[in-house]
Amino acid sequence: MSDQWIPSGTHQTSHGSPGAFELARAGAEAQTLPELAALLRQLRRREARQQGETLLTYRQLAAKTGWSRGIIGEYFAGNILPPPERFDALIRLLGATPTEQGVLATARDRVEEGRRRPDRDHAPSGRAGVRARTGGPRTGPRIPVPRQLPPALPGFVGRAAQLAQLDAACAAAAAPGDDAVASVVMTVSGTAGVGKTTLAVNWAHRVADRFPDGQLYVDLRGFDSTGSVVTAVEAVRGFLEAFEVPPDRIPTHLPAQVGLYRSLLAGRRMLVLLDNARDADQVRPLLVGSPSCLVLVTSRNRLAGLIAAGGARPIGVDLLSTAEAWQLLARRLGPDRLAAEPQAVDEIIERCARLPLALAVLAARGAEKPAFPLAALAAELRAAPRPLDSFDGGDAGTDVHAVFSWSYRSLTPAAARLFRLIGCHPGPDIGFAAAASLAGLPRAQVPRLLAELAHSHLVTEHAPGRFGAHDLLRAYAAEQVERLEPEPARRAAIRRGLDHYLHTAHAAALLLQPGRDPVTLAAAAPGVVPEEITDLGQALAWFGVEYPVLLAAVTHAGRTGFDGHAWQLAWTLVDFLQRRGRWPDLAVAQRNALAGAQRAGDRPGQANAHRDLARVLSRLGRVNEAARSYRQALVIFAELADATGQARTHRAFGAMLDGLGRHAESLEQSERALALYRAAGHVAGEASARNAVGWAHAQLGQCGPALAHCREALALLRTTGDRHGEANTWDSLGFIHARLGDHRAAVRCFQRALGLYRRVSDRYDEADTLSRLGESRQAVGDAAGAARTWRRALGILDDLGHPDAERVRDLLARAACR
Repeated sequence: MSDQWIPSGTHQTSHGSPGAFELARAGAEAQTLPELAALLRQLRRREARQQGETLLTYRQLAAKTGWSRGIIGEYFAGNILPPPERFDALIRLLGATPTEQGVLATARDRVEEGRRRPDRDHAPSGRAGVRARTGGPRTGPRIPVPRQLPPALPGFVGRAAQLAQLDAACAAAAAPGDDAVASVVMTVSGTAGVGKTTLAVNWAHRVADRFPDGQLYVDLRGFDSTGSVVTAVEAVRGFLEAFEVPPDRIPTHLPAQVGLYRSLLAGRRMLVLLDNARDADQVRPLLVGSPSCLVLVTSRNRLAGLIAAGGARPIGVDLLSTAEAWQLLARRLGPDRLAAEPQAVDEIIERCARLPLALAVLAARGAEKPAFPLAALAAELRAAPRPLDSFDGGDAGTDVHAVFSWSYRSLTPAAARLFRLIGCHPGPDIGFAAAASLAGLPRAQVPRLLAELAHSHLVTEHAPGRFGAHDLLRAYAAEQVERLEPEPARRAAIRRGLDHYLHTAHAAALLLQPGRDPVTLAAAAPGVVPEEITDLGQALAWFGVEYPVLLAAVTHAGRTGFDGHAWQLAWTLVDFLQRRGRWPDLAVAQRNALAGAQRAGDRPGQANAHRDLARVLSRLGRVNEAARSYRQALVIFAELADATGQARTHRAFGAMLDGLGRHAESLEQSERALALYRAAGHVAGEASARNAVGWAHAQLGQCGPALAHCREALALLRTTGDRHGEANTWDSLGFIHARLGDHRAAVRCFQRALGLYRRVSDRYDEADTLSRLGESRQAVGDAAGAARTWRRALGILDDLGHPDAERVRDLLARAACR
């Protein structure tokens, strides 16, 4: 507060107002709070008259001091005794002379001492209340030092990053008297059961000695199952009682209570822990203006209002790491018990989703049964009909199901419905358009609803526009959707979600491989909002983000009875996952696709699934199984009179035989594919088959026909826009030139192929071409360039976990020995 006013030095004022002598004498005689308040009112009137103005309003005084109008009114009414610093500032603002200031300060101390111990006569010496401006220290009554922190909770582990953030904010709290520093407020937020209170209380105990004037604590019960949220009035009153403020001195109205609370903390070094807050409005009255105090707030909500408007420092609390989860269980169950059954421990951690509350409940159960193997606990979790059934700790505070419900019940109806419907989504995360399709809502409405769920920590925005939830929250959502949504509504939501991914992925897959024959899709359900993907770059980016969801959607579709969606979704993934070298993932998807198509009696689906599964099996070295699937696909495509389906299968079968060194058989399969494509007038297919025929001729040493077929393939491909097919053909031409001994021409061809492979993000074929490019560079005497090229190939293949890495590693080793 500013001291820029001129104190009155007159002894007598006009209109009968008391001068300095009269006020000083009255101050010396004042014994009670009403008498002291009367003197404040006289000062106020005198100052107004001397300035030729009306009375300073409470609003004006509030603007000058930064105090609330309510607390100022309580001071002048005689309901609250201003704390020393405020009293001194107020009388200076009202024009008290230095003599009056000293006398009135002494009177204020006398009143306070009399109210504290009314049974004795405590009239301090006349100069005791004068501040340093007159050379004497203020001697005031003892103020209690509250120590309200609850006991540090067991099971606290890790959280190094959050502890560092808390320590840094604590260091920023000002020393007493440093008014230039803003007060420090921190928010600790995270999903239900993630350990926010455990973190906050344990840290508060660690730093309690830095706050010698005390620690205040209140559980605001913002998400209590009974709905009995602690109001600001209740919380402030509890704090005032901690300072032993007599009941008759506690004001009736909240603004006055807040003013008194903040006055008591002014200039003191205190920690205030506000636990389990519901929202910013519940917290604001409990914030402290003194920069030497620190306020720590925990909440399941982000309390964005405190962060944006109040400058609070946000600290997020996420799930434990696997190592931290092990540490938590070891503290509860003993490290030896964990070391004896590491696989069971890993399963328990996974099924508890690394959520501290769930781990604590399971650990408590294990501690009660020390003779039981941990494998029995893991089996119990595995066998539970509903994932949350195993996590009941015996009371509402440790029942994971109940804890989640408290956050869920705080949502608006629209956000609660969207959260429920996430139980119909395959996971692991969801974007705006997919969420809109799932709920059958306009896309524009969804960001607000997902933001509400993220604010409540029922989902997490782990990347811009991508929202996920851990497994136990997803299980809770699934329970809610099953309980509250009728079966037709659930199936409609599942179909909308699957339609969204299928129609978007189908369009993206055709951009990845323009020569591919589209699948005939049923119309999307009403309310579906597919993504708009218009070029190759968008298609690659979309698949790069969504492929884990698409893999999950294949399984989800089969499990929920949407078998057509299962094989069609798997079909869309083939080219992208092959280019990424993710053959094990693709194998699982294609097996699920085949099972779904067989259940549905869908013969085209079975044929496509057999062929695509065979392609994956051949990559995984399971060639006998692959050959059986290729032959089965050919049988079904022949039954369906699907010439292009047969052609594509012959082409893929030939590629597998080539990899086995059976080049004559590979040529036969490729020529069958070429004949079928030409008969069907399928230009893109003909180009692909001609390249395959040319490659097989080159492997057999027949370079003349090999060059002719590949050059014709290249001419056809330039009319189709099939960049991947062009890359394959340039690679074939490089191989043919290398066979002819023209390695410089081979290098040029391989470089053209590499540029195209990178454009379409085909990492395996890029590595394959790099290995051949290295051989040609070595052949022209560029040993260093060859080694660099092989190292790039090796890096890709090691990243993909592909067995071809050993061949390239051998090339590098031989080159090093030369």
